[in-house]
Amino acid sequence: MKEIKVLGIGCAKCIKTAELIQAVANNCGIQVHVVKDASPEVILKHGVMSTPAVIVDNQLMHSGSIPDIKKIEKFLN
Repeated sequence: MKEIKVLGIGCAKCIKTAELIQAVANNCGIQVHVVKDASPEVILKHGVMSTPAVIVDNQLMHSGSIPDIKKIEKFLN
């Protein structure tokens, strides 16, 4: 199971990103654990300058916008 963190302060884009990742994973039949994290320490630890940011298995994969479905599918594979 992939561990996916969506980093951000809880804005609408951050919430939508987490929901979209879960929906794409469900459609692909992939089990994921999606966690939203608003901790400034965690955001800074990953060097994120703009949110939402997506961390997959502890690696920064995307930041600054809601990722599109194709990009999410790449995260999951």
